[in-house]
Amino acid sequence: MHIALESPDQADIRSLIADLDRYQVALYPRESNHLLDIKVLMQPHVLFATARDAARVAQGCAAVVLHQDFGELKRMFVRPQARGQGIASALLSFLESQALGRGCPVLMLETGIRQPEAIALYRRFGYTERPAFSGYDIDPLSVFM
Repeated sequence: MHIALESPDQADIRSLIADLDRYQVALYPRESNHLLDIKVLMQPHVLFATARDAARVAQGCAAVVLHQDFGELKRMFVRPQARGQGIASALLSFLESQALGRGCPVLMLETGIRQPEAIALYRRFGYTERPAFSGYDIDPLSVFM
């Protein structure tokens, strides 16, 4: 698996993000989805990482939106057929390192209660639950870490 910062404005990554959007929409109502579109993901303060397999097929992605005092993990997704191979852990480690290298002191995130695997991953990496942050409303379907 090869992980690198890439532009999300590529056909295969657009397809990956469309799969992520369909996945999220199937799990949560519109008001509980906090999806960033390609235009936002292309901003200079966003680190967008892609995980590609040996055939260079995009199997996963994740982003960090850099704010003044923290970074927010967004758009973490691994295709269902590629799960269980450590891709999400590799993406998270990569983005943590990239954010730290840019002086980002802490990462925060919002995820959903219907994604126990994601919550378990974040806990393994030391993330703990916290109150809502950065303009998020309290939502019974959200977990803030």
